Amino acid sequence: MVCSPPPRGEQLDLSSRTLRFLTGRLEARRREIGTRWRRLPASRQALLALAHLRCGDTYAQLAAGFGVGIATAYRYIREAVEALASLAPSLAEAMRTIREKAFVILDGTLLPIDRIAADPPHYSGKHKRHGMNVQVLTDPLGRLLWASPALPGSTHDLTAARQHGIIEALAEAGLRCWADKAYQGAGNPVLVPFRGRLLKRWKRRHNTTHAKIRCLGEQATATLKGWRLLRKLRCSTNRITDVVKAVLVLHHASA
Repeated sequence: MVCSPPPRGEQLDLSSRTLRFLTGRLEARRREIGTRWRRLPASRQALLALAHLRCGDTYAQLAAGFGVGIATAYRYIREAVEALASLAPSLAEAMRTIREKAFVILDGTLLPIDRIAADPPHYSGKHKRHGMNVQVLTDPLGRLLWASPALPGSTHDLTAARQHGIIEALAEAGLRCWADKAYQGAGNPVLVPFRGRLLKRWKRRHNTTHAKIRCLGEQATATLKGWRLLRKLRCSTNRITDVVKAVLVLHHASA
């Protein structure tokens, strides 16, 4: 994308298709609610929202750059995120595409959040930081297929997968799934590496092959965190699910 968000002059590394897609959604929303006038046209609102999601620019930076108030910038971004989140597929809807894959890769990631005081529900002992747990499903080439709603960072990956119904959905589809040791005990159809240090040679070979397949799933995490806002979220934890859904929709729209 050639356009640059005014505050810091950074170029958005997104295709013009992404800007057109979000602009179209915002124009449709304005027609739905009967908006007659806005300080910014839909295209500028879309650019403002993308600068926030992709570059992590703050409301104050965006308000100064786009010539609007901070409250207006907040409303515009929230409206854009909600419009996108409403388009995100549920797991049941995503399974229609997932069923066509030879297999999928399941992985959990922690999205860091801004917490200073002790906050046990959101503190991940594994990562030693506060965050939100998000489960992702990836195709055999490492492409992001689906991302779950966000749960507190203290939630174990296997618990999260069961809570979202991922294990059950994969079992019903008869689809093989590769996952790491955090999913031990998930049962069929989730394949996990053998645990332990003194493993037989064939088990070590199995783990090596398993790791090569599973590492492709890390590309999905990289895809999510390519949106800088998700590298350190400062919004309410109640809004993080919508932000993840919005990013997922934009990712698929630009593919």
